[in-house]
Amino acid sequence: MQVLFKVVRQELDGTPRIQTYELEVDPGNTVLDCLNRIKWEQDGTLAFRKNCRNTICGSCGMRINGRSALACKESIGSEIARLQQIQASATSNHESELPTITVAPMGNMPVIKDLVVDMQSFWDNLEAVEPYVSTKARQVPEREFLQTPEERDRLNQNGNCILCGACYSECNAREVNADFVGPHALAKAARMVADSRDDQTEARLENYNQGTHGVWGCTRCYYCNAVCPMDVAPMDQIGKIKQEILDRKDERSSRSVRHRKVLIDLVKQGGWIDERQFGLKVVGDSFRDLRGLASLGPLGLRMLVRGKFPLEFEPSEGAAEVRSLIESVQNLESQSN
Repeated sequence: MQVLFKVVRQELDGTPRIQTYELEVDPGNTVLDCLNRIKWEQDGTLAFRKNCRNTICGSCGMRINGRSALACKESIGSEIARLQQIQASATSNHESELPTITVAPMGNMPVIKDLVVDMQSFWDNLEAVEPYVSTKARQVPEREFLQTPEERDRLNQNGNCILCGACYSECNAREVNADFVGPHALAKAARMVADSRDDQTEARLENYNQGTHGVWGCTRCYYCNAVCPMDVAPMDQIGKIKQEILDRKDERSSRSVRHRKVLIDLVKQGGWIDERQFGLKVVGDSFRDLRGLASLGPLGLRMLVRGKFPLEFEPSEGAAEVRSLIESVQNLESQSN
């Protein structure tokens, strides 16, 4: 079958341009197979990373038709089928056009050349969470630190991360907040928190709890989960760290912790959020934070002028059932811990 490949090409600090290549391919070929053929048969100047070709090393991460993926994992047949499903509801007729696959460099990292990006910030942010077991406070053992099968099983999912950068590329929190370490780093951090051999759990949690640098910088967009080729589910791992922090902190400790605890308490009370109380309790710390209260003033006035400030609150139907469900989940979580 004939397929068009539109490759976004770029020199360092240059302007991106699109170059089109036409190739006869088999549906079972991977995108990486096709890029190799383009380089070998049509254009030797095309630059991209590769190594194992078996979804192990993570080297060939790139954006394929708008989402980050591994070129060695995505087959031409499945990719075209995905595109056809997306286009099925479109009004224009695509039947006479050749199937087109667009390949671009990963996001949130500067481009070095073509599909090769500078991953220095990716590695620096990984290093910032100290993603290795620490036994500094322990006496050197005569034998290795043993784990039960159950303790080891807790590390399996996030241990599958191959550091391909797909989640980092798609992270919209990282795009707007240069201090956020990224989902890859926090997924590795969750592994350290869960590791029974590590002796720095409390210090780690304090570090990951710092402002929007750590777990509170995550916007819960789910993009990292959607693109992860190894089903690590980075956002779920971030949630596990958040829960460990919430179990240890009260609502006075920080606005981030207070935000989560107040939200749950208000939903338990009324089935949904009473917006009148939410701002006062979270930003104003229940009238303890005068600066926070003052910051609410301009917003409150604009809402009043435009008739958008809720003067009363009516609990939702089924508030008792909502409260019961939340309490049941909280009881289960406390029992599992």
